[in-house]
Amino acid sequence: MKKNILIVDDIHPIFMERAEALGYTCDYQPLIKPVEAMEIIGNYAGLVIRSKFNVDRKVIDAASNLRFVCRAGAGMDNIDEAYAAEKNIQLINAPEGNMDAVGEHAVGMLLALMNNFRNADAEIRNGSWLREANRGYELKGKTVGIIGYGFMGSSFAKKLSGFGVDVIAYDKYKTGFSDRYAREVSMEQIVKHSDVLSLHIPLTAETDGLVNDEYLFHFKKPIFFINTSRGKTAKVQAVLNAIKQGKIIGAGLDVLEVERFPSLAEQEWFDELRQSGKVLLTSHVAGWTFDSYRKISEVMVQKLSLLGD
Repeated sequence: MKKNILIVDDIHPIFMERAEALGYTCDYQPLIKPVEAMEIIGNYAGLVIRSKFNVDRKVIDAASNLRFVCRAGAGMDNIDEAYAAEKNIQLINAPEGNMDAVGEHAVGMLLALMNNFRNADAEIRNGSWLREANRGYELKGKTVGIIGYGFMGSSFAKKLSGFGVDVIAYDKYKTGFSDRYAREVSMEQIVKHSDVLSLHIPLTAETDGLVNDEYLFHFKKPIFFINTSRGKTAKVQAVLNAIKQGKIIGAGLDVLEVERFPSLAEQEWFDELRQSGKVLLTSHVAGWTFDSYRKISEVMVQKLSLLGD
């Protein structure tokens, strides 16, 4: 029991291969339902999850022999970290595995917004050739503000390094992190100087609803807004309001407050979001590439190898 792992979501086979080489037994059940997992979870020392499974108090109490949880990704908001610590359960995540994917996705969204790729493509397909209406902006000379300078924020900054931009970053929980790619600043400086705002923060009680009407009101210049972090960090209606007011020129949203259908279509703001030509949407895939699929598992099993008995 001490060396067996229940895997409740789809992960790359390299994890099982290397975990078994370390002496673990892997029970790979990516289609298992949470209620079914609850019935057997007490038999396992390890648990591997992605996003569909919430490791809350109820799960932790049922998992009486659990020693570690591996989260195949970066965010840990679907795990009760404090309660896990109380129960001496070690937590492993793998932001190193998808940081490049997120950084590249954020750059791609930004370039698409600044150059009207979405609208121009749709217009041409519908028989319209509108050059002036799709005149774009250049990144060079702009100031890019990053909120959160961990693996994801620093990856985005690094990807921007060839564009001739001034990258400034704010992180409430870090100091002295200025490097060749970004300069540490206060939140006030982010609000004052940014031409682009990109979120790279976890979802916590403090970051829930961070980007709201009041927050966006204080920006001194119209901005391009990118969110590849967690949907609940930014109020969708506030983003739409800022677009109408001219405070946001364009928004790239990989994440939303509510994700997946039919729940998404039931939101009051969904029709406005869907119809906006100034919003580019992707389905929470910024960190989910063919490459990161493998790299995440490699990072997890490397960290697993460092756990004590």
